[in-house]
Amino acid sequence: MKAFARILFAGAMSIPVVLGVGVGAAHAGGGPHRHLPTCSSGNVASGTYAGLDVTGDCTVAAGTTVAIQGDLVLDPGATFNAFSMSTVTVTGNVAVGRGATLWLGCTLTSIPAGPSPCTGKTNDVVEGSIVADHPWTMYLDGDTIWGDLTSVGGGPGVTLDPYVNFPIKDNVIRGDVSITGWQGTWFGFVRNVSFGNVLLAGIQAADPDSTEVVTNAVGGNLVCLANSPAAQQGDSGGFPNFAGGHKIGQCAGL
Repeated sequence: MKAFARILFAGAMSIPVVLGVGVGAAHAGGGPHRHLPTCSSGNVASGTYAGLDVTGDCTVAAGTTVAIQGDLVLDPGATFNAFSMSTVTVTGNVAVGRGATLWLGCTLTSIPAGPSPCTGKTNDVVEGSIVADHPWTMYLDGDTIWGDLTSVGGGPGVTLDPYVNFPIKDNVIRGDVSITGWQGTWFGFVRNVSFGNVLLAGIQAADPDSTEVVTNAVGGNLVCLANSPAAQQGDSGGFPNFAGGHKIGQCAGL
């Protein structure tokens, strides 16, 4: 198992993650640490950006098309909210800093915070990998990720207040998936197509219906370890997962 974990993390460890603290007006200026266009607050306007450094709370409104030709970097505590009927493309990697929140994608099956803005299905694309270091949470819904998806730690702690979900739903992920150590209210890995290995480990949540792992197609191994609640079907009404490799741990019977 330790050997498997080392293999699973190998791809993510080669990705350069630079978390800066640049400042600037919304969709203008440049982070001094990376010379990226910077969003400090407000809406991200339609257009093409040579990378984007998010230092505050930034939103991609419905009908907006954002092409990021480079990396998308969320500084610690920042929010990039593309939970709308918009289009976002990132040609590089996405780095999510400590306490930051990434909302990317919107489908009819999204878990909203309040009334859902999803009237169809978006198809946001990350051509690199998504790497999160102790994020507050991520909402990944209907995305295509060409690299790995890695998240270590984070969340508000095991709590119902604040009510913080971490849904990974309806995505196509070409690389490996590793979500470890997150603590919050609810986590789910549902209806994803993952070409690599999937590791879900040490996730703790307050909702007894959490850790729903259903209706996924996994090309490699599906491994679920030390999650509380244990990985389950829950009330999702979903179907058993397919794994081209092995189902291991709590996911052995799912």
